[in-house]
Amino acid sequence: MRTLVAIPIIVLAVQIQASVVSRVPLLFGTADLPLVILAAWALQDGVESSWHWAVAMALLVGFVSAIPFFVPIVGYLFVVLVARGFQRRVWQSPLLAMFLVCLIGTAFYHVFSLGTLTLLGIPLPILDSLGLFTLPSILLNLLLSVPVFAMMRDLARWVYPLPEFE
Repeated sequence: MRTLVAIPIIVLAVQIQASVVSRVPLLFGTADLPLVILAAWALQDGVESSWHWAVAMALLVGFVSAIPFFVPIVGYLFVVLVARGFQRRVWQSPLLAMFLVCLIGTAFYHVFSLGTLTLLGIPLPILDSLGLFTLPSILLNLLLSVPVFAMMRDLARWVYPLPEFE
């Protein structure tokens, strides 16, 4: 049951990303809904399936996007790694951890994408790309992180209920 919950959420997240979120740019940057969902899911207490979600989401994003296939895999696994690292530490403010994971994860994903495209022979001006794509994307991901974190917290409490003490 817990694993089956992931399928519609992952498919819906990628569909919403491809059809709605990518059509709302700020300068040339767009929010990355799958990245934000992965960060929020990996930060929840008791969640054991964040690595599975990252692989499934990355495979689906790699299938529907024009970026080389391994870029979403590396990027999303890095986001879950950072989120799990923050989650293991004693954080009194999980929303602050969510902001940091979104900031670090988005920056890494964009820099890794730029580096990959540069190595593949696509000339990109680095400073322009960072200013026009990465910084607006970070801002949009941070704005999206608050409602997504709340929804993922509610989903995690439903899928992984806390034990009741009598």
